[in-house]
Amino acid sequence: MGNQERISLSVQHITKTYPGVAALNDVTIDFKKGEVHALMGENGAGKSTLMKVISGGISPDSGKFVINGKEFTKIIPSQSQAHGVQIVHQELNLVSALSVTENIFLGSFIGNKVTVDFPKMREKTCEYFQEYGITGINPDTAAEELTVAQMQLVEIIKAISRNVEILILDEPTSPLTAYETEILFGIIENLKKRNVTIIYISHRMSEIYRIADRITILRDGQKVETRNAADISRDELIKLMVGRELKETYPQRKAVSGEVVLEVKGLRGNGLKNISLKLYKGEILGLAGLVGAGRTELVRLIYGADKVEGGEIFLEGKKVRIKSPTNAVDLGIGLLPEDRKLEGVILELSIKQNVILPSLKGISRMLYINRKKEKEIICSQINDLKIKTPSFEQLVRNLSGGNQQKVVVSKWLASSAKILIFDEPTRGIDVGAKQEIYTLMNKLTEQGISIIMVSSEMEELMGMSDRIIVLREGAVAGELSAGETITQEQIMEIASMK
Repeated sequence: MGNQERISLSVQHITKTYPGVAALNDVTIDFKKGEVHALMGENGAGKSTLMKVISGGISPDSGKFVINGKEFTKIIPSQSQAHGVQIVHQELNLVSALSVTENIFLGSFIGNKVTVDFPKMREKTCEYFQEYGITGINPDTAAEELTVAQMQLVEIIKAISRNVEILILDEPTSPLTAYETEILFGIIENLKKRNVTIIYISHRMSEIYRIADRITILRDGQKVETRNAADISRDELIKLMVGRELKETYPQRKAVSGEVVLEVKGLRGNGLKNISLKLYKGEILGLAGLVGAGRTELVRLIYGADKVEGGEIFLEGKKVRIKSPTNAVDLGIGLLPEDRKLEGVILELSIKQNVILPSLKGISRMLYINRKKEKEIICSQINDLKIKTPSFEQLVRNLSGGNQQKVVVSKWLASSAKILIFDEPTRGIDVGAKQEIYTLMNKLTEQGISIIMVSSEMEELMGMSDRIIVLREGAVAGELSAGETITQEQIMEIASMK
């Protein structure tokens, strides 16, 4: 078979610009059948824009792309899908009120022109789950009742159920546990054997070296290089991505004081039972556990997003009742949620409006906002977090995923919060931005701010936490101190022990 016949997708001289931003600049890449081709680059490098061009979400300004021998200068989503292209976005797109089965077959229902064969679709759903090793998901369950990890797996099955030939995965393992990630890798191996092309976007280096055949690096909208994964070192890859030397290291933590700022006693609700813990001033307290263990459920109770059914919460020794997020914010508690688009930002508002929302009381008097102070806060946050934008008036919807995440972080940094809850703080964040987030978290704790951090990345938990509380089935299963030698195996043993 000739080399040309092995190419399933070729993008040639693709350019796409937005006001003030060159998202893609003359990008040319070939993707081969049956390979895992990783796209690497910092947030704003152009990865997601290129995938939107291929899948029909946006049209390029110039250039062309060839899908299985057919040439396009632009395409709409239905055409892209008809030619075997399926994309699983980082931000999930299931219809919450529909069942798992209905979501998988949405737009391609089995039946005739008059009726839909629901039993047949359910049967096929079960077959897909069995074939790809997915357990614990009921085909009849509404999507809104699933965890984020379960939604991700359903999205992947939905994509591969449609005669996929080119599968684009954008940060697919962000919400997955180690076990679920192994399921995904098994799915990928299965698809490779079927000669499916996998375009894989991830910031997790270990994954890239585990499954990628080739890697293309993008930087500032331009292609830097395409290399065989086996021929490029981790340090060289990072340097090509960010344009400078960068080591993935964690900042040195200082000793934490003995002053308790938050205490939870016997907390119940949201599936949790008798949770008790303490958070100290200037501490980063990590929450570990498998998906469904209760990590996000716990922080939502503390933040007032879900109803507390029993137990007590104390702030600086004083018992408080947190009935809503408004109460939490007034008490100096801020939340960086796992799902940034749904709960972290208001997509149709500008960067300025999003960042300033929690701080309005502090810069307002009567009906007037101190515009000078407002501008100072906004400009400071954009510069400190290196948010890539032509203006602070830019709508958050138009930012890359990583820059949206930075906006969520910056709105709490701009407020006077004493306790910050970070739920998957670096989900979908590139290596350069991760360093900035870690440094900022460290700086905040040095200023006396306390942090509760939920993370599925074991290295991150071990590298940033002063203590780690491991949850299992809605209860505290164990506690580990940074002063001890903590291993990933130790955390997983506690998290999965019966």
